[in-house]
Amino acid sequence: MRRTASPAAAALAAIRCSGPAERCSMVRFVDLIAGKWAIPILYRLILIGESVRFSELQRAVAPITQKELTRQLRAFEANGLVSRTVYPEVPPRVEYRITALGATLRDPLAGLAQWMERHGGRVRRAAQD
Repeated sequence: MRRTASPAAAALAAIRCSGPAERCSMVRFVDLIAGKWAIPILYRLILIGESVRFSELQRAVAPITQKELTRQLRAFEANGLVSRTVYPEVPPRVEYRITALGATLRDPLAGLAQWMERHGGRVRRAAQD
């Protein structure tokens, strides 16, 4: 008698990565947004929907440090999620904006927020037990 895979095993097989973990799309995505500040930064840029100066973004995501915001924005820029514009002024003016690619994260991030609104209480209670 041939044994068939359970639905869970079939689902895991469907998302299994072949080769190094870096090639798996889910691993790459989680690496990109896993930082404490990644989702708050992206979601605020999506909601703002226009160019914003570094200091304005830092206030919107407070209490993030300048160093961490810079690090995250560089990573997002390198991955095409955020654009950075430097204006030739004195003092220099730098603005950041969510790109069209970055804006495609609106629905997935909103879904995560809705999930937390629905289940956050249970998560907090479980963490206290």
